[in-house]
Amino acid sequence: MDQRTRERLPVLPVLVSTADRRRRAAADLLQAAKSTEPGAVIPGTDGTLRRSIAPKAAGHLTWAEETSGGRRRNLTYEEEEAFWAFAAIEVLRLTGIRNEELLELTHHSVTQYRLPSTGEVVPLLQIAPSKTDTERLLLVSPELADVLSTIISRLRGPSRAIPLVAAYDVREKVWNPPMPLLFQRNIGSEHRAFTPTAIRKLLISTLTVTGLTNADGEALTFSPHDFRRIFVTDAIMNGLPPHIAQVICGHRHIDTTMGCRAVYPAETIEAHRAFITRRRASRPSEEYESRRKRSGTFSSPISRSGRCPSAPARAASELRVFMSTLVSDTHS
Repeated sequence: MDQRTRERLPVLPVLVSTADRRRRAAADLLQAAKSTEPGAVIPGTDGTLRRSIAPKAAGHLTWAEETSGGRRRNLTYEEEEAFWAFAAIEVLRLTGIRNEELLELTHHSVTQYRLPSTGEVVPLLQIAPSKTDTERLLLVSPELADVLSTIISRLRGPSRAIPLVAAYDVREKVWNPPMPLLFQRNIGSEHRAFTPTAIRKLLISTLTVTGLTNADGEALTFSPHDFRRIFVTDAIMNGLPPHIAQVICGHRHIDTTMGCRAVYPAETIEAHRAFITRRRASRPSEEYESRRKRSGTFSSPISRSGRCPSAPARAASELRVFMSTLVSDTHS
């Protein structure tokens, strides 16, 4: 599992930028098509797309057809798919919440809190109880606030209210009461909540556009839970205490949080070296001197590095000699 996270963390910016670029391009194309008369070439497409003459029954949809092959494209659907893929990726990566928690976000989940120390009001995101049956509050970053406001503005109808939608809970096997869910969309003449399968399909469609591959040259895949592991790994690597990450993620045990965090070999080596340096610096230098005398005239540069502050720097060059001696002795 660590390898899976290490493989996806470096390419996450590519996925994020592709989703945003795809969303903007789809919105611009749809707007250009709506401003074009049926049967005319859509501006900005280099003459490759023409707005289709659609029946009146499908008036809420905007269709286009390729001028070369005649293939029809539902531009309204393409824009919907691009937007919600972008929204899902952004919320998942910025919060580290579970897929189930993502689908249960409502307009009422966005709240605020006044800090007792300064009186400053900060936005919070309330996560409904899911796996651990414990709700929690997450601080809303400026990036997350921008995404949430974009979602809310999109869903608000003429009455400025978000439609109430009933969603099926696949874990509890029950229908939840109608709520102003943030992840809902128009299908035909009604609003429907997104399903876990729909979120995965959105991720697949975006990843296809990126062209990312794994070490075997196969198409790279992302699951919603991959964003959770990446969130924990990135947070702890950038200084967030593990027990705080545990609270943010809603884990009962800190072992679960640390299990989500991918460990890099270089990080382990550097941390271990720093620990050895601190430990040897805090112990009496006479202890190392007595050991050197007992073991003979030869001692490794590592043992000499704990005698004085300048020793670690000198030990670096001596360590190479020490290692080359070991290699030569092994071959002989």
